[in-house]
Amino acid sequence: VQLQASGGGLVQAGGSLRLSCAGSGITFNNYAMGWFRQAPGKEREFVAAISWSGGSKLYADSVKGRFSISRDNAKKTVYLQMNSLKPEDTAVYYCASDIVIATMTGDASRPPNYWGQGTLVTVSS
Repeated sequence: VQLQASGGGLVQAGGSLRLSCAGSGITFNNYAMGWFRQAPGKEREFVAAISWSGGSKLYADSVKGRFSISRDNAKKTVYLQMNSLKPEDTAVYYCASDIVIATMTGDASRPPNYWGQGTLVTVSS
């Protein structure tokens, strides 16, 4: 299984970025997909998740109204559109996949099974 995240970079506060995560080695449209982030010196935290069909989307309170998760099952890719970025959004962003969407939000007894390598987002003030 490979999850290849891309799209990170340096952006000014108030700007936008779109992250992408391409999946291979899994039946992509059977899996929930999610985004997590880890800032320097902090624990990894949940950002957003989307069900296999795209019909259910979940967000951390800190990004609601600013970030939007979507997926294109034909392209085996999940996206995270990040708007109105703040310096506190600076982190390495990871995509993840699992059959069970609850693993993304911490409502399951285990984390997601599969992880990508991360892409760095830096928001300058």
